[in-house]
Order: sequence, then C-alpha cells, then structure tokens
Amino acid sequence: MNIKIRRYAFMSNHKRYRVRYDRIVVVILVIAVIAVIASSLIIAVTRSDVPTAENTSTETSTAETTAPSIVDNLETTAPPPTEFQTTAPPATSPVSETLPAETSQPATQSVFGDGFVGEMHAVEDVYKGDLVLVNTNHAYTFPLGDMELVTLFDHILIDYYSVSDYVIKLDLNVVEHLNQMMTDFYNAEQNTDITVIGGYRTYEEQADKYANGISALSGGYSDYHTARTFDLGIFPKDGSSSGYYSPTGSYSWVDENASNYGFIVRYPDGKDNVTGETARPQTYRYVGTPHSTYIKKNNLCLEEYIDRVKSYTKDSPLEISVGTSLYHVYFVQADPTGNPTAVPVPTDKEYSVSGDNCEGFIVTVKFS
Repeated sequence: MNIKIRRYAFMSNHKRYRVRYDRIVVVILVIAVIAVIASSLIIAVTRSDVPTAENTSTETSTAETTAPSIVDNLETTAPPPTEFQTTAPPATSPVSETLPAETSQPATQSVFGDGFVGEMHAVEDVYKGDLVLVNTNHAYTFPLGDMELVTLFDHILIDYYSVSDYVIKLDLNVVEHLNQMMTDFYNAEQNTDITVIGGYRTYEEQADKYANGISALSGGYSDYHTARTFDLGIFPKDGSSSGYYSPTGSYSWVDENASNYGFIVRYPDGKDNVTGETARPQTYRYVGTPHSTYIKKNNLCLEEYIDRVKSYTKDSPLEISVGTSLYHVYFVQADPTGNPTAVPVPTDKEYSVSGDNCEGFIVTVKFS
C-alpha cells in the first residue's frame, strides 16, 4: 500500500511539469507573432515617408534655384584661380575709359617741360648735402641722415698717410675720396708725411672750444659739424719738421690736385672778410665735383660760390667742364610756405640735389 501511494505521487508531480512547459512555448510563439506584425507595420510606415524619384528631383531643383550653397558656387560658377591670373580685363573697362592719359606720367612733369620731373623735397632737405654752407651766419642743424660718420682710423690707408688719433671721424663718402687722393699723392711723390689732425666736431665739443677761448665760433656754427671738413698736418718720418700743412715742395701736389677729388680749401687766402675766418691752407672741405673744380679755377670761397649759383636756373644753368664731362648746375628756391618743394630733375641723366643750408637746393646734372 505504501509503495503505490509513492508511485502515484511521483507520477502526479511529473504531469504538472509537462503542462507548464507547453504554456511557455505557447507564450513564446505568441510574442514572436506580435514582433513580426510590429516589424511589418514599422517598415510600411518608413517607406511611406521616403520621397519618390520624382519628388527628389523637384526638391533639388527648387533648392538650387532659391538658395545655392557656397560649395555649389565655388564648384560650378567660379573659374579656377589660374583663369583669374591669366585672363586680361576687358578692353572697354570703365576704369580705363575714365582715367586721363596724363595720369600715367608724374603729375609734376608738365610743369617743367619734356625731360624733367618734379622731385619732392621736404624743407628739412635744405639743411642736408655736400654744399651746405656753415659759418657765423648759418648754423648747422645736425639733420638726421645728412652724414654717415665713421672713425677714420678704421678706414684709413695707412701705407699712404696717417691720422693723429683713434677718434677722429668723417663722413664715409669723404673718407673714400680722401683715400683716393692720398693714394695718388703717394704714387706721385712717394711721400707718407701727411697726417689728418682734425675732423668732425659735435655741438658740445665746439661749444667747449668757444667757452675756453680756443675758437671764436660757438656751438652749431663750425664747418667741422658737417663731417666734410678736416685739417692736415705734416709729420716727416725723419722728424726733421712738423706742423700744419702748407703747399710747399712735394706737398704742393695736394693743393694743386685736391679739386679733382671734390676738395677745396675752406678758408683760402684773401677771403677772410667773406668767410669770417683767417686763411687756413690746412683746412679742407669736401663739396664734390664739379663744384670743387669751378671754385678752384675761379679763386672762390664756398660762400662766393653759393651766392653765384643762386643766379642760375634750370633753363639757364651754370655750365662746368671737368675733363671730358659736362655738368649743368642750377638753383631752386625752397617753397617759402614750408611745404615740400618740387625740384626739377632730369629723367634720363645722372644728377644730385643738395641743400645750401640757406634757402634752397642746388641741382647738379652730369651730361657725359
């Protein structure tokens, strides 16, 4: 009896387990069917939102017509960069038609006639250049850019002449001409006795000389300020004599030929009442060619030459011959209002413009 009861109990338990399994399978099948139905509905809805080929073409056309993108413009309407660089502007460009023909030439050319243009010079330029006049009536203003100061000791040709100390300075252009002159002097006379004993002075140095009674010129009124003026001395190697330069013996070569290198005696004999200084044959000043040639030939001092040049104009210039070269020199008054001055200069010839430190400009034109 007990055995049957246990078997029945076992069989009853086994039957309940199988019923539960079948239910789970049914549930799974139902869920799968629902998932398939839902997926179909989603696909149908999605397809209904996608535009047809006809609709796509219409929308694209409308977008291109009403709002073209930047990318579209660059790719479809803008030419490649090389076309911009190589394509010439139209021959009938409105800009070309409205510009007057004379604008292709300097605006001041018509004022001075064929072959000349107006070179603009500020009022400060009156105080710059190789021909600036500095004396008791005309102070040097130390304008910026008028000189290129160098220490002579660093540029001297020591085989041909000497310098008295390490600090004497001159304008570089002056040094170059001085070196050329002293080289030729040595080649002509085989002499190395000449020494440069003085050069550029600052305002303070000149003021100190004036205060100590060494010079009658106060600061600003010395020609040494220009860095174009220097003193020479003679110091023979044998020690026989020494002192300031004078044109005697073989040393006279310098006095006779200095003008060929652009130099003049700044304070020549017989000009004391004009220069305001006693004659000093040892003091030389660079003015450049052809001015030095004309001054030497006509026995002038710098003051007299500046006054003479002022009477010559572009249309009636001073003619100076130096060797095979011809020069025209003329004066241009600075604009009295203080505005820049249009200085007439040639368009096809070598020329230079220097202020006179007084009232205008001196133009030098080289023809050959």
